[in-house]
Amino acid sequence: MQQSIRAAALEFKEKSKNRHITIVSHYDTDGITSAAIMIKALTKLRKGFSVKIVKHLEQEILDEIRNDFVIFLDLGASFLERFSQLNKKIFILDHHETLQDIPENVTIINPRLHSEEEISASSLTYLFCRELIGPNKDLANLAIIGMVGDMLDKEVSKLNNEIMKDAEIKIKRGLLLYPATRPLNKALELGSGLYIPGVTGNSKGVFDLLSDAGLTKENGAFKSLIDLNEEETSRLVTAIMLRKKDATNIIGNIYLVKFFNKLEDARELSAMINACSRLENSDIALSFCLNNRKARDKAESIYARYKQHIIQGLSYVERNKIEGQGYVIINAKNMIKDTIIGTISSILASSRIYPDGTLIIGLAYDNEKIKVSARVCGREGRNAREVLEQATRGLPKAECGGHPSAAGCLISIDSEKDFLSNLTRALDLEIVKI
Repeated sequence: MQQSIRAAALEFKEKSKNRHITIVSHYDTDGITSAAIMIKALTKLRKGFSVKIVKHLEQEILDEIRNDFVIFLDLGASFLERFSQLNKKIFILDHHETLQDIPENVTIINPRLHSEEEISASSLTYLFCRELIGPNKDLANLAIIGMVGDMLDKEVSKLNNEIMKDAEIKIKRGLLLYPATRPLNKALELGSGLYIPGVTGNSKGVFDLLSDAGLTKENGAFKSLIDLNEEETSRLVTAIMLRKKDATNIIGNIYLVKFFNKLEDARELSAMINACSRLENSDIALSFCLNNRKARDKAESIYARYKQHIIQGLSYVERNKIEGQGYVIINAKNMIKDTIIGTISSILASSRIYPDGTLIIGLAYDNEKIKVSARVCGREGRNAREVLEQATRGLPKAECGGHPSAAGCLISIDSEKDFLSNLTRALDLEIVKI
């Protein structure tokens, strides 16, 4: 694949001479960091460009692009057939599944076409830009944040390990609770990386847990996770294990990357970027990644509001979920934002509340459409994308994409009843197969 990246970068250099470049990228952390990496590289090359951050890649968005030279980041792999009809030169750096033929006007870099290990779009973008401008610590740091945002940090691939050598990063083994650099009580109450029933979103539950762990305030504040000694960490882990049905995989690598000239928790940075986009402030998320200090202040404020949305969403789920054999359906309608339903599904999938292989499917209204997000607990088991493809078969204007362990689709709001009927039928068939 690296030879393909090198060849694609060379082609990009040649064909982009004296041409304006349109960057189209996804609005999640992986997409935003990919866009920031590309912007910094093109700025260094003194190339003219414009940027478009999108929630979904739809025909209307393609129709709006007037420029004839476009690079898609963290999306586009499932649109190849439509790209063949465009009179444009198109580059795609994407890691999502593609089952279509590659048109002549498209150059695509996708690890799935090379049987490569899992890698984020931000990492792909960094490797591509490294061929354009050489190794760069700032860009590599962004790639690591994108990797963490796409939950690819538990089993780091060889390619990501290579990127880490270019980055300014410190890795510490510890409890997978973020922000690891903030006071413990706030991290436990408002953090969503490690969901603890009765504690997450519950200040009294937090203080009870810390009391059980024998952790008290020092100089008026609790320590941060990275400031705990080995014995304190052990007591905290024990207290958490007593409150979770399954407490496996709660210890792992904490990635501290250089950002705004200091080491910061990559998980928190990822969550802040994601929060901005989910609350319709992708411009602030992008400016934050481009080291704009005013954007950072705004991002922190948005992040605080976002965490409240998450806590309210998790509370709603507790009262309104539908549990079946091997699956959980959350039909949130207007009660959870469409931009947050995927995060809620991810939190539940990684919470260890449900057995590995359980499929979490969340639905939320998005104007005249419904956003559907599916996540597999433990990231192994049934194929989430195949289940959604079965559930949307025959539905008008339905669009699916994603990975076997994390997939999504958009359907018309008029198709809600048919989709749910198809979905439960597909899930029951999967149970029979298993």
